[in-house]
Amino acid sequence: ALGGAASIYEGAQRLLDPEPIRDPWINYLVLGVSFAIEATSLRVAWRELRRSQPGRTMLAALRGSKDPSVFSIFCEDSAALVGLSVAAVGLALAHVLQEPRFDAIASLAIGGILILTAVFLARETLSLMTGESASVEVLASVRAVLEGDRRIQRIEEILSMHLGPSDILLGISLDFDDEMTSEEIEATVHDLGKKLRSAQPSITRVFVRPVQPAKKKVLAGSATN
Repeated sequence: ALGGAASIYEGAQRLLDPEPIRDPWINYLVLGVSFAIEATSLRVAWRELRRSQPGRTMLAALRGSKDPSVFSIFCEDSAALVGLSVAAVGLALAHVLQEPRFDAIASLAIGGILILTAVFLARETLSLMTGESASVEVLASVRAVLEGDRRIQRIEEILSMHLGPSDILLGISLDFDDEMTSEEIEATVHDLGKKLRSAQPSITRVFVRPVQPAKKKVLAGSATN
């Protein structure tokens, strides 16, 4: 964000007081080398992002990734490449048309790109810091496992929270078969934990709360009415 603000300030200064472009070929060389370096870094980041989020679009993969070290590098490299492209276009127009204001306009555009990237990264990182819930796909998989178990009569609530990029905590409230003993419920809870972790390896902690008998009666009465 500070880099974006500095770029906007510099662009505004040059727009109000334009200066002729000197030694443009050196600028082209610097932009070309920088583009090659950023493209190589972006390729590595994209490969890692695709590995962790297979079969998803770029935006969906970015939103679904819970590892800041992956999506932040990808976003920063993408913004850098777009910024370098804008800088090259602005420099070329300023050089060919002998109008330095195009270079100043490019600086303003680059500042906007950097600020938008910073806002997006801040939003995604903040959601992880405040305990983001698991993705829709993970929760659907959890529900499928629970609904496929005949010992469960009803799923009351499924809560989830990311403790890390691949570390999900689940809190589940379940209505078990009334004929089950406490030992059978305990065994079922243990079995469910194994099934859920097998279906979604990112689930590392599972807490199950059986619905209390009094609450079950209230729920049954409301359903009858």
